[in-house]
Amino acid sequence: MRKCNDWPVSICSWSLQEEVQKVAESMRKLDIAYVHLAVRPAIGEEGREYFKFIREQDWTISCAMIDFPHEDYTTVDTIKETGGVTPDEHWDENRKLALGAIDITAELGVEYLSTHIGFIDHTKPEYTKKFYDRVRVIADAAAEKNITFLLETGQETAEDLKIFLEELNHPAIQVNFDPANLILYEKGDPIEAIRVLAPWLKHVHIKDAIRTKTPGTWGEEVPWGDGEVNSDAFLKTLKEINFHGALAIEREAGDNRFGDIKKAAEILSAFRG
Repeated sequence: MRKCNDWPVSICSWSLQEEVQKVAESMRKLDIAYVHLAVRPAIGEEGREYFKFIREQDWTISCAMIDFPHEDYTTVDTIKETGGVTPDEHWDENRKLALGAIDITAELGVEYLSTHIGFIDHTKPEYTKKFYDRVRVIADAAAEKNITFLLETGQETAEDLKIFLEELNHPAIQVNFDPANLILYEKGDPIEAIRVLAPWLKHVHIKDAIRTKTPGTWGEEVPWGDGEVNSDAFLKTLKEINFHGALAIEREAGDNRFGDIKKAAEILSAFRG
């Protein structure tokens, strides 16, 4: 089983853009036994085969993940409008998906469930109240099943997310830290953000990126080690804050995802900081 120091190395199941059977095959080739598992395909009667296959694997699920089908990542503006629980016209559907994902996560015996919850905006009181209320509904449901709901970083600065976490003050809400998202969304320095969010960090994505040169547009996601995260400094900072979770390799771009994930796994395995 591949590790980075004492941290288990995990893989995001959706990164390979393959059927789950192919994901299992790739994990064997990479000597990775941990997975950050997309669970939307397991929700409902149509998901029984997917769920059955997952139960048959000798995997450790480091975290489950739920996404929402209406989300549009074409531009920063489109995802701000469509991301997470914020669109009113999709709230009922999204609430049901989140609750279904909580049930599946509990059935699998997994502690964490992650998502992009949407954009935090404290400048609009009506929006802020709606956002807090919706997140609290999901958090309460997660707590009932002993699930910790992890909010993924990137769509706001670490300071804004810290304010949200402190004001919501819900024990079932913690953080899945993605350093590349902070770069892609132009929301600050990932190393500084680790220290700001350290009390809430439970799970980490290994993903790299280069900042945009045109404000308001996407940066570029690149293979781990080729961007601006600085792998050694990032891992040393996780060690400094006494992080104890898994490192899940995520790759959402490029035409050689298996090769890029393999490269990231090798870099992590070689770390001796």
